Amino acid sequence: MSLCVLLVEDDRELRTTLSEAMQVEGYRVLASASLADALAVLAHENDRGCGPDLVLLDLGLPDGDGEALLTALRRRSSTPVIVISARGSEPSKIRLLDSGADDYLVKPFSLAELLARMRVALRHRGTTLRPAVLQYEHRGVCVDLAQRHVARDGVEVHLTPTEFRLLARLVRSAGQVVTHRQLLLDVWGAEFTEHTHYLRLYMAQLRAKLEADSADPGLLLTEPGVGYRLVEATE
Repeated sequence: MSLCVLLVEDDRELRTTLSEAMQVEGYRVLASASLADALAVLAHENDRGCGPDLVLLDLGLPDGDGEALLTALRRRSSTPVIVISARGSEPSKIRLLDSGADDYLVKPFSLAELLARMRVALRHRGTTLRPAVLQYEHRGVCVDLAQRHVARDGVEVHLTPTEFRLLARLVRSAGQVVTHRQLLLDVWGAEFTEHTHYLRLYMAQLRAKLEADSADPGLLLTEPGVGYRLVEATE
């Protein structure tokens, strides 16, 4: 199952950029733009018994300071928290780290550094991460998740954002069956886990774009009653 990250960031462009980068790496992302929304998301996820594995926390939120969320988290959880903030003063960093933050990253920062800091924070909590699978090449289909590039027989294939997220999820588990529920959870979210018709529709669209014969797929295989599997590059 994908590790879950709660991203609390009010800047829409940065929130989108970070969400997409983490999804490519295989994380399930819950995004919030305010303190109140983040607290509500945490309460909902905790009630379901599946709280986030890591929190990325901006401080300057429109309805309060992110430090309040850190305080609330530390009352009941040891979930890793990485502060991402434009506040670069040493006293601010020290106060947040002393209050329970695992790390503090000053904006602007590179995605590579953020992802590395996330891996370190998760390792310190005993979570073992496998290297992300970012490339796939088989039967003329080439996928580069980091570059968001998909090609078939050397010709670029345009995918919608949802098609790309679905393909990326299958690439990261190439050779393994991914259940209907897991695909719906990772691509659409927890509230869509019963909407299997979404999967049928988007898998048909992916097959039409990537398979030599969409009626007789050789890459995107159906496992009846269970889910879907992208064949391994060695098959």
